[in-house]
Amino acid sequence: RTFKDPRCATNIARRTIQTVMAIQKESEIKITVGLDENRIPETIVWDASDGGVTNEEAKALMMGVWDEKTSECLRIDLWTKDMLMDDMKRMFHQTFISMADGYERATDDTALAADMRDFARYFGEKSGIIEPGKEG
Repeated sequence: RTFKDPRCATNIARRTIQTVMAIQKESEIKITVGLDENRIPETIVWDASDGGVTNEEAKALMMGVWDEKTSECLRIDLWTKDMLMDDMKRMFHQTFISMADGYERATDDTALAADMRDFARYFGEKSGIIEPGKEG
């Protein structure tokens, strides 16, 4: 089929892709944050029905959501009042490592992922959660 207006072909292609990629199942992840009178998190509880997680307590949460319209990562960073500083440092360190792993899986860019892991090691050493020269 030939189209005089390329937008017509694009719209038909989009509808075809949407039909082929129809959602087969939905999964829900639920996060409940208990706030004090100053709206500071006291509790964080999460559920993930497909993951077998029910009413699991957490001390902190870091989440990024990609907004395709604005090409920006929207962030939600929460931690409870009683989150320990050393635990926060460990969480950031482990998040840097996880980001490197995810970046490598998504892009196959092993060199930049290795640089990200080097930064994670540097952060771990500077924050005092790992000894200089040790892996972790």
